[in-house]
Amino acid sequence: MNSISLSKKQEITQTKRNISFLLPSIADIIFITLLLYLSFPSGKGLLNDGDTGYHIRAGEYILNRFSIPRYDMFSFLSPPLPWTAHEWLSEIIMALLHRGFGLTGAVIFFASLIAFTYYLFFKLIMRSAGNNILLSALVSLVAISASTIHWLARPHIFSLLLIILWYFILDSFQYRNRNWLFFLPLLMLLWVNLHGGYVIGFVMTGIYFVGNLTNALWGQSDEKQQSLANAKKLAISIALCLIASLINPFGVHILLFPFNLVSNKYIMDHVMEFLSPNFHDLSIFKYLLLAMIAVFAVSREKLNLTQLLLVLLFTNMALYSVRYIPLFAIITAPILLRRVDQIMTDSDNGLLAILRERSTNIAKLDASNRGFLWPALAMMLVIFLAASGKIEFRFDEKKKPVAAVEFLKKEKIAGNMLNNDEFGDYIIYAAWPQYKVFFDGRSDMYGTERMKEYNTVVGFDTGWDDVVSKYRFTWVIFDTDSILSRILLQKKDWKLIYSDKVANIFVRDLPQYQYLIEKYKNVKPVVVNRKEDT
Repeated sequence: MNSISLSKKQEITQTKRNISFLLPSIADIIFITLLLYLSFPSGKGLLNDGDTGYHIRAGEYILNRFSIPRYDMFSFLSPPLPWTAHEWLSEIIMALLHRGFGLTGAVIFFASLIAFTYYLFFKLIMRSAGNNILLSALVSLVAISASTIHWLARPHIFSLLLIILWYFILDSFQYRNRNWLFFLPLLMLLWVNLHGGYVIGFVMTGIYFVGNLTNALWGQSDEKQQSLANAKKLAISIALCLIASLINPFGVHILLFPFNLVSNKYIMDHVMEFLSPNFHDLSIFKYLLLAMIAVFAVSREKLNLTQLLLVLLFTNMALYSVRYIPLFAIITAPILLRRVDQIMTDSDNGLLAILRERSTNIAKLDASNRGFLWPALAMMLVIFLAASGKIEFRFDEKKKPVAAVEFLKKEKIAGNMLNNDEFGDYIIYAAWPQYKVFFDGRSDMYGTERMKEYNTVVGFDTGWDDVVSKYRFTWVIFDTDSILSRILLQKKDWKLIYSDKVANIFVRDLPQYQYLIEKYKNVKPVVVNRKEDT
């Protein structure tokens, strides 16, 4: 009887394992949901920013010439401006994807990267809450929702993934006695050539170093020796990462680039993605921030110095600029989760006890789901649909001047163009080198003075004529619903030759453009209905 009973138990155990293999884990569900969500029409949001276009063309330039540009080649400004193409490796990857699979390939790649990033994110925060998988899933959902604000098919997505890997290594070293710090220089070598966010790696490691050094000097006696040893290891890691970061095409100069950018107050105050969050809008970030403050207020477990510095730094960054909100969510979520889990553990509330028990049971089942079946099937489905043409991505013609640029390519308008920055990004993608722009998304390259000139012409401010004369603009492509378009319609020396709901094209009333003025003399300005377009 005992042998039969044991055999049945083994059979049942094996059956459970087989079933577990077929069930997706919560991390799998996060990956699949994000991948499918971003790979279908909702994924158009990854192309909301035209910068994707110039990154692709920059990558193609590098591949075609086997050299990394040191000077601008996309604008007509002469002499060419010095340009630090610090995202050159990302741009090569994007160009290769575009060559093989078009914009669809680039979007699906970044959709997969985002899905994998938050798959790892869930794994990271699960360690912070023990077996409280329901709480981990809830916090993950909130953090992911707050992060969508800056999901774009651009190089900074690499930084999101690398920050999570970096955080995992530092967290394992600090709290789990696992020394994987030797991976950091290798990651830095990759990171410094992918995106300027590599500075965050130095900042995070520096915070862990300061926390350990402080504890070694003023902490409890039984912790001092270990903290000092940790501080030494972290200092060595920082030194090795610094050496690794110098292995890039621009040498020491690339280390200064992020600091030069963020210290430029004019650019920080006039580029949309660098502005502070608008709390008048519905914002998940706002509620995550309030929840964090409330939890820290009632938690009996104090933040250690390392945690405090991480929270203060990334909260300040998120309040300073919306583009840092995803970093805030990633960094603060594990710290927040530890406190909430501790509050639930200490509470004598019956409902919380039941929830925690259920969560523990679900976590045990989830831990047995080690297969990658469902994520693999989701990837295969997306690739199949893309290959068969069922999924296709392109820049949204309702937001980008797609039709207007086709008009330009047909008419081959000569002379210096005046364009807005978003249009410049798309023109680089769709019409370079036939057309070279005045301004685009590389505000760091153009610098403060040219950006001030750009804002002067955009707002038709005092000095508009001086800027037009300086750069000898002879034609304009600008968004239809703009101050500049409305003013040019009233000026007799500028003639409208093209208009749709996205873009207007004007030429100066000069002999060289008389054939165009005559050809399109009956063009009427399109009136934009904002409610309808919204």
